[in-house]
Amino acid sequence: MTYELSREHEEFRRTVRDFAESRIAPHVAQWDRDHHFPVDVVQELGELGLFGLTSPEEYGGAGLAPEDGPFTSLCVAIEELGRVDQSMGITLEAGVGLGINPILTFGTEEQKQQWLPDLVAGRRLAGFGLTEPGAGSDAGATRTRAELVGDEWVVNGSKQFITNSGSAITSLVTVTACTGVSTGLANGGRERAEISTIVVPAGTDGFTAEPAYDKLGWHISDTHPLTFVDARVPAANLLGERGRGYSQFLATLDDGRVAIAALATGLLQACVDLCTTYALERQTMGGPIGHKQGVAFQIADLEVMLHASRLLTYRAAAMKDAMGGSGGPSTAEFKHAASIAKLYSSESAVTATRIATQVFGGYGFMEEYPVARFYRDAKILEIGEGTSEVQRMLIARGLGLPVE
Repeated sequence: MTYELSREHEEFRRTVRDFAESRIAPHVAQWDRDHHFPVDVVQELGELGLFGLTSPEEYGGAGLAPEDGPFTSLCVAIEELGRVDQSMGITLEAGVGLGINPILTFGTEEQKQQWLPDLVAGRRLAGFGLTEPGAGSDAGATRTRAELVGDEWVVNGSKQFITNSGSAITSLVTVTACTGVSTGLANGGRERAEISTIVVPAGTDGFTAEPAYDKLGWHISDTHPLTFVDARVPAANLLGERGRGYSQFLATLDDGRVAIAALATGLLQACVDLCTTYALERQTMGGPIGHKQGVAFQIADLEVMLHASRLLTYRAAAMKDAMGGSGGPSTAEFKHAASIAKLYSSESAVTATRIATQVFGGYGFMEEYPVARFYRDAKILEIGEGTSEVQRMLIARGLGLPVE
């Protein structure tokens, strides 16, 4: 297995980079200040085909074969958007990984036909409602309830930190909810919450996307807390098998971890680019600061982190594309690689933005320079799609260490 990107992937990279630099870069500082979610530009991402990279042609997607690297293509797109703006990168990542992917993977044909064409085209967005005030990584603590009453699910509860959940083009949120209790040998015969996933369309009576968060970073991304008060949806809106919601969200997060690593890699590339340019331009003590070892060596460290992050990310992406084929990696091998990529890339991105801010000195503390925005944006990469602590736990378990 090779992790070198194909000529087609590199050509695709240039296409996305040109779009990001022409349609996003000139406006991103103002959008960030205004906390503005640019619906028109998001839909242009759809027109470019970015939301459909991993979807079949019958739903309007690219229909790429596994050997063409559809998931790798998505990671390339996320990296290039993230190089210019992390918020736009996460909008694509969540739109595909958390919006499209659950329906594409677990939905019935009727559900796919109903929801996917608009999502794949980028005309609409979808969110994934997992996290709650007392539940996230511990999905067993889910307090949102869904009761089957006749031919409808009645949903009550709340979710928090949900991306793409309250925009003007949001069409649905897939929600994890407790639909009962289950027992089994795997659980030692003890009762545990039966977690299922249910599609709740935007506009459903009783479903409210509360006012958007005032966040440290990702100001352009659409993120809301959600409440459900006797929100009724058809019984047919159950996604996949009843009681399989926990395993569904685990599979969803595995892909998302690699995509977050790609987003972090884009941020690392931005730090290298910005610092290199600035170090050659900024004059002090008779010459460019880049001539000083104290600065040059820090930028060299950024370059090392960038290359390591990119290799780990595209190794995991290549494994995802190869899964299911003859001689392809196992699910366990992919999960292990995904956690490694996510952990290293996200923590490197946080370190890189701190170094970049230091290289820029006082200017790095000014919002007129992009390193300040990247510094604010970076921290969430260590939290979303599984915290660094969760990744370390999963990596340790993959080594046979039964850590709790």
